[in-house]
Amino acid sequence: MVYDFDTAIDRRDTNALAHDGFESYLFRDGGKPELPAAREDLIAMWVADMQFAAPKAALDAMTERLKHPIFGYTMNFGDELYEALCSWCVERYGWSFAREDMQTSLGVIPALFALIDYASEPGEKVLSLTPSYGYFKHAADHLGREFVGSALIQRDGTFTIDFDDFERRASDPAVKLFFLCHPHNPTGRAWTELELRRMGELCFANGVTIVSDEIHCDLLRSGKRHIPLAKLFPDRKDIITCMAISKTFNLAGMMIASIVIPDPELKAIWRKRHYPFINPVSLAAAVGAYRQGGPWLQELKTYLDGNFEWLKGFLAEYLPQARFAIPEATYLAWIDLGAYFPEPVNFTKYFIEKAGVVLEGGEMFVDNGENMVRLNLACPRAQVETALKRMRDAMLVSTQN
Repeated sequence: MVYDFDTAIDRRDTNALAHDGFESYLFRDGGKPELPAAREDLIAMWVADMQFAAPKAALDAMTERLKHPIFGYTMNFGDELYEALCSWCVERYGWSFAREDMQTSLGVIPALFALIDYASEPGEKVLSLTPSYGYFKHAADHLGREFVGSALIQRDGTFTIDFDDFERRASDPAVKLFFLCHPHNPTGRAWTELELRRMGELCFANGVTIVSDEIHCDLLRSGKRHIPLAKLFPDRKDIITCMAISKTFNLAGMMIASIVIPDPELKAIWRKRHYPFINPVSLAAAVGAYRQGGPWLQELKTYLDGNFEWLKGFLAEYLPQARFAIPEATYLAWIDLGAYFPEPVNFTKYFIEKAGVVLEGGEMFVDNGENMVRLNLACPRAQVETALKRMRDAMLVSTQN
């Protein structure tokens, strides 16, 4: 491989959430764990950023921008980001969009909060599939909208949509927004064209606007191809697409996202009310990554494929009752450990205390996550191996007792 994904990079003293902020984030409601060892001996396998260096394409673009000594208020006035992202989407997904429809945001999360505010009223409801990315519910709660979950169905470690339940919930007149995580976090499903069309048609029939969070769209397993929801419904104005460099190129800290809004009225509201400024270095990073980051991404995906294969083999040999299927997308493994725990367990706390591994238990994902853990495999394989062996050993001790 041309790119190095095996070298461990020390993130201490970089204000990294993965290493320095897990207690305040994972245990914000109290009940902090008793750490089994020094903090530096913990293994971070939780928050969805990578333990890999960002691609040289992004670093070079940022370095070039740093040669200009002024970093004043910056907005996306030019066409460079549009041209880079649109070309990326055309090449990989066969989808394009108009320049005037692409807005920028300081990340997808701020966009979620804003879109609830702009596209619904207090007392109305936001629908999503559960288990769910936590900020879907956080955003709804913060804006005074009820969050409604339609539970996915698990079969042999994979997840499918209960369309009868989804239709019933989408037909509630109070439901005005559907937050679609596409591909889905935490299950790793890459929704099929049939699934996407059915979800879209049910939403349109009931006057529900769709916010399609496609932040993981570039991280499908090798050989698979993402289908933007908006590509399937080119004439619809009620699909908002969110994309970003954050997951794809490990640039989450740059805080920049592209939000495609084809509806003229909603677009006017966004432009009037949404904070329009962006970081000039982030803008350079995004353009550079989309223009030149393709080869790095391809090797990354191959490496991630190997991590998932290793995990599957390890579970089959040492924890055969765990239910797990290699996800179609993301770098997140969603594993059912319920067979080893007859009573409910807060896995987030359990694995920190018993194994020194920081991960997220299913309780972190709104609902329908019982018995599950989410493991971030975007790290050197040696780290994956060490973390899983620690988890196995802790579980064997618990089951023997």
